[in-house]
Amino acid sequence: MQEQRPAEMAADQLAALLCARLCHDLVSPVSALGAALSVLDDESSADMHEDAMDLVRDSSRQAQAKLEFARLAYGAGGSAPATLDTRELQRLTEAMFSASKPEIVWKVETPGLEKTPSRLLMNLCILAVESVPRGGKVTVEATETGGGARIRIVAEGPRARLNADAVVALEGQAPETGYDGRSIQPYFAGLIARNAGGRVSAHASEERVEFVALIQPHPSTLG
Repeated sequence: MQEQRPAEMAADQLAALLCARLCHDLVSPVSALGAALSVLDDESSADMHEDAMDLVRDSSRQAQAKLEFARLAYGAGGSAPATLDTRELQRLTEAMFSASKPEIVWKVETPGLEKTPSRLLMNLCILAVESVPRGGKVTVEATETGGGARIRIVAEGPRARLNADAVVALEGQAPETGYDGRSIQPYFAGLIARNAGGRVSAHASEERVEFVALIQPHPSTLG
């Protein structure tokens, strides 16, 4: 019996939830910028101005890194070339998670990946980092397979866990409480793979979570 594809959500609902996710990711650095600027505007807090400037620099770097990452991971990236330099993917990923606890170990040997597997890789990196909230190591691997790609990302660390709602959403099914700004991201990752005729699997064992994705040759894109 042929496996039935999940019923995908409407485009406007997907866009709204992805916007909510992006806003959630940007709240922390933008709020920190606002707080630092308030200190700089306060003449009575002159002794704190140096610390405030450090916070401005750090928060602006974080905000820029998150926006650059999200532009490709969530956006259509229409101005980008069909094949992306994996060195640029590494730069974006390491900048995005520079303040996170796990170490990013980049083992992508292919010099370039097409846009669809590149976006899938970035979205799976988000899930992998979230799987090890107490720190550890996230190893990123990707290989080309005759026009397609195979992606493998392993998160290892103390109390590594695989969120049940994320697993369901990856498969294109709504969690019991419905989609929200958190579960929409794994749904979107799975959607990228499904629209390319591929699939994503996630498995957890003690202190280890593994994501594997296969993309078929000549994938279609989401935009």
